[in-house]
Amino acid sequence: MDRFDAMQAFVRVVETGSFTRAAATLHMSKTTVTQLVQQLEARLRVRLLNRTTRKVNVTADGAAYYERVVRLLGDIDDAETSLSSASMAPRGRLRVDVPSPLARMLLIPALPGFFARYPEIQLTVGASDRMVDIIGENVDCVVRGGEITDQSLVARHVGDLQLGIYAAPGYLHRFGTPLHPRELEESRHTTVGFLWFRTGKALPYAMQRGEERMEAQGRSQLTVDDGNAYLAAGLAGLGVIWLPQYMAKPHLANGELLPLFEDWQMAPMPMYLAFPPNRHVSAKVRVFIDWVIELIAEHAPVVG
Repeated sequence: MDRFDAMQAFVRVVETGSFTRAAATLHMSKTTVTQLVQQLEARLRVRLLNRTTRKVNVTADGAAYYERVVRLLGDIDDAETSLSSASMAPRGRLRVDVPSPLARMLLIPALPGFFARYPEIQLTVGASDRMVDIIGENVDCVVRGGEITDQSLVARHVGDLQLGIYAAPGYLHRFGTPLHPRELEESRHTTVGFLWFRTGKALPYAMQRGEERMEAQGRSQLTVDDGNAYLAAGLAGLGVIWLPQYMAKPHLANGELLPLFEDWQMAPMPMYLAFPPNRHVSAKVRVFIDWVIELIAEHAPVVG
């Protein structure tokens, strides 16, 4: 038995809750992963995992062993890094997930600079607005708008997105320009709904002007669950949309969108970067986190 491989297999089974998913992330067969964990238990003479037909649970001994093994594997990675050129040039494959508009408009256009700085890092970028199982899908970190409610993750507040309300000129020509947010509730106006992955619902937006406060959602003929599709719907004149300023800026400049209710304010949307608490934060993850913080600070600095 290769003890290092066995430890890695055990850690991945604990983190994914499944021998099948662990095998997929380690690029091994399920049989190999099962045998490695069984050999590790035989060597230690303790049961690390309780297995049923439906799930795998870690035992008390397994949980204690897992905490020490994670630290040990992290120390090994640090030791190898310190003795190689990787200390100056982090390397390896990194898997991240970010909202689709952020990927298209900010992150991917800036990647040439990242790769110029870190040429030995290979990135796999998931661009989606869905809820990602960070541990189960072996994702190193995610960037998300809105509060991170999963208490099992470490979340860093990296910026705040300023929001505004916009419509395409064609929409305003057909339905008129609303002068007050309450007009969006009238039957002649429509909004594009956005289905939030955390709730599965299209939520209203809170707005304020002096002492006047209200929530606006309006009547949606179309609801989508992807930021790029949401922007495309607004540009097509399918309804009024709420957007982060970085998404609206190029379309305001060329006249494809026009701002509404500019004397009203909306609370900014916080941006978070999240990663698993027990996973070793390697050099490649650390430099990516620092780079994302720099990038978002340029376009969505932390408010206050």
